[in-house]
Amino acid sequence: MGRLDHKVCLITGGARGQGEEEVRLFQKQGAIVWLCDVLDDLGQPLADELGVQYRHLDVTDEAAWQNLVEEIVRTSGGIHGLVNNAAIFRVGRLKTTSVEDFQAVMRVNTLGVFLGMKTVAEPMTESGGGSIVNISSMAGLRASVGSFAYGASKWAVTGMSKTAAVELARKGIRVNSVHPGLIETPMVEDVPINKEGIIRRTPLGRIAQAEEVARMALFLTSDESSYSTGSEFIIDGGLNAL
Repeated sequence: MGRLDHKVCLITGGARGQGEEEVRLFQKQGAIVWLCDVLDDLGQPLADELGVQYRHLDVTDEAAWQNLVEEIVRTSGGIHGLVNNAAIFRVGRLKTTSVEDFQAVMRVNTLGVFLGMKTVAEPMTESGGGSIVNISSMAGLRASVGSFAYGASKWAVTGMSKTAAVELARKGIRVNSVHPGLIETPMVEDVPINKEGIIRRTPLGRIAQAEEVARMALFLTSDESSYSTGSEFIIDGGLNAL
């Protein structure tokens, strides 16, 4: 018996990294998974491998969200879980961040999460309730020097999650945010940061694996976290405790 048996779950940014591990774990635990991304060359083969559904989704496109969720409800009979995982990163301090980079990051990381929550709220209510997991970051809890736009977007995710949790609670929908620290993912590999320096400052003394974030998302999507909503769940090896 799986921890997500018969739950219909939509995972954005699911083609690689944390999203891929979430897709793999959710499918293994019995969920009916809909994997979405813009990386079709990675997403479709992963879906074929696991026997889940793949759809191209630009999370900044409201009509695309609406069409996708309608298809999910029509095909799978409802929707019970949403993991807003899709995100992008841009390096830049306050004075060096361009308007274009700021807007690009905010559109994917913030508008995308907003549209996901807004679109699934009604069908999730009609499905008897469910859980929304928004992947924020440690940058959504503390200063993120050198990645101004990313930090702004992730603080927004933290705030939206808390407000949505209060608004949707009486509809049987829980909303929580997850805050990873340094995680071994392709996005981190593409970012010019001092990983060794961060690892030295981290009490547990190591970088985390993407599956560790996926396990937290699984817990929050499952009924095991049935009394948790509006909260921040931190996965950072103790860094925030310093």
